[in-house]
Amino acid sequence: MNTLETLLGRRWILKARDKELYYRMKDEVGTVKKFLTEKMGYQVIVNPYLVKVEKVPAKPQRWMGILDFTQPIEYAFFCLILMFLEDKEAQEQFVLSELTEYVQGQYEEEQIDWTVYSYRRHLIKVMKYCVTEGILNVDDGSEEGFARDYSGEVLYENTGVSRFFMRNFTQNIMDYSSYADFMKADWIDVDEDRGIVRRQRIYRSLLMTMGIYRSQENEEDFAYLRNYRNLIQAELEGFIPCELQVYRSSAFLILGEDSHMGRCVPEENTLSDIALLCGLLLREKVDGGEYEVEKDENIRISREAFRGLLQECRDRFGKGFIKTYREILTEEFYREISAYLIDLELVEAQRDDVLIRPVLGRVVGKYPADFET
Repeated sequence: MNTLETLLGRRWILKARDKELYYRMKDEVGTVKKFLTEKMGYQVIVNPYLVKVEKVPAKPQRWMGILDFTQPIEYAFFCLILMFLEDKEAQEQFVLSELTEYVQGQYEEEQIDWTVYSYRRHLIKVMKYCVTEGILNVDDGSEEGFARDYSGEVLYENTGVSRFFMRNFTQNIMDYSSYADFMKADWIDVDEDRGIVRRQRIYRSLLMTMGIYRSQENEEDFAYLRNYRNLIQAELEGFIPCELQVYRSSAFLILGEDSHMGRCVPEENTLSDIALLCGLLLREKVDGGEYEVEKDENIRISREAFRGLLQECRDRFGKGFIKTYREILTEEFYREISAYLIDLELVEAQRDDVLIRPVLGRVVGKYPADFET
């Protein structure tokens, strides 16, 4: 994996966790820093603790965030932990009860009662995430003791990298009321030059999302992409093996076989296999006239028809699935597969119907010809 792929594919590279990679990235970051700052508008952080690129999306997507967290209170607990660590030095130790007392005193939405298991469960999930990300180290004890009894103790060590988790803002964010305010602030210094903003938005979309879909909102962006596609292709090829494919109303960055930047499609799991098989069925239904492709290359079907598509995929190819998906209940199968397709932006669930993106029909899979026998 090359330098750009590593920096974009990871939250950060911690010296304490991977010293060899840290020094390699520290030495090589200069080769991609100009591209990251000028073309993507990203800040590059290099210090004695870590190497990190402050990655910001061109447009927030539903799958972005901390996937380990499922409830707003977990995000709130995490922010309170970062606040708590502000007053701690690197390598300074503290016990869990010290943190729980702080969270209990600072959380204003409701009264936190650690005798209630649900609150402890939320906090444990956040603490484990902090350990996984390298924000904390466990020196003694286990969170499972706290799960069984609110008086259970764990000894933690602050690694010192928590202060670099959140972005630094040049503006006072206390008056912000929506994510749009944060996105606007990201380009406030270059707001007078719409060309720079447009270019950074396009590069961010190509490298950090599934693709770019043409709409009324991004008509100018898509025109820029079509006009400068060869230049963009050549520049990106200088960093990663890839091919830029631009269609009438969509554009995708196709990574080479040796590229492993972030999460890509197809993945090496059964859910990805099922998605590819759904793409095959989709192509067959379009060719047979059952589904109509709209002018924007999307396919719009009812929720019932979408459920039928997934069920047909299971009926026809289910014998090739692993045992979990062969025996799973119908409703659970539908819920898992639809959630996967939505998370990867292959489909979009709307109020009354489902919008199938063109990429689902461009990447298809099928079993060998003798599969049925």
